[in-house]
Amino acid sequence: MLRDSIKAYKQSYESQKEALILEHLPLVKHIVDKISVYLPPSVDKEDLIEAGIVGLIDAVEKFDPSRNCKFSTYARFRIKGAILDELRSLDIIPKSMRQKSRQIEETYSRLENRLGRSPTDREIADELGITEEEYSKLIHEIKGAVVINFDDFKSLKIKEEDQEGLEPLLESDLPYPDQQVELKQISEILAEEIEKLPEREKIIITLYYYEDLTITEIAKILNLAKSTVSEIHTKTLLKLRARLKKRLGGKEYGQDNR
Repeated sequence: MLRDSIKAYKQSYESQKEALILEHLPLVKHIVDKISVYLPPSVDKEDLIEAGIVGLIDAVEKFDPSRNCKFSTYARFRIKGAILDELRSLDIIPKSMRQKSRQIEETYSRLENRLGRSPTDREIADELGITEEEYSKLIHEIKGAVVINFDDFKSLKIKEEDQEGLEPLLESDLPYPDQQVELKQISEILAEEIEKLPEREKIIITLYYYEDLTITEIAKILNLAKSTVSEIHTKTLLKLRARLKKRLGGKEYGQDNR
């Protein structure tokens, strides 16, 4: 009798896990669709979906319902992490693109310090010694490096009401004891800097990261071309990274330095 009860419990538990996985499979595709906009055509979306499913299964296995955290929040974190790990293993962003991304970021920071305000595209292009058209083309080339690196700021995707519950779940994944505090600090600084952005930039960042909309959906809402929204998004991330590093004393966060 006891053996039958244990068997029934195990079957019920496995069925619940399977139901969770099936329920959240669309979330995997959604995350892959958002990221793939910024990736070269050579990247196979099916590989990213497989990695995301592995992350989802991992979330189901490790989720502790006794913690003050919604499963969807925890699953999103695990799925995104698994996809980013897959992208890093593929090494799809050439070193030259990472260097160009860093160069623009440093140029922005230098000009902002000198001018006491956000530099214009023309001013950044002049400082780089290129035309505005060439600068726009460069932004398009490096967008994948910028977005993928920025996505390493994991706390940005965690809505405020979920942060307190999620952070304890991350302890085993953090290589340093103080990194949990650093993630909270990054999240708070980013929130402050996002509030300072011009209205259109703030709307795009908020809709993309906090409301979880795609570039296509945002473009429809703002009645803009997808390419325009993508360019504004990339430039805004560069700006936020530059300001974040300045406020953190020049430390590198979310930047692949290979």
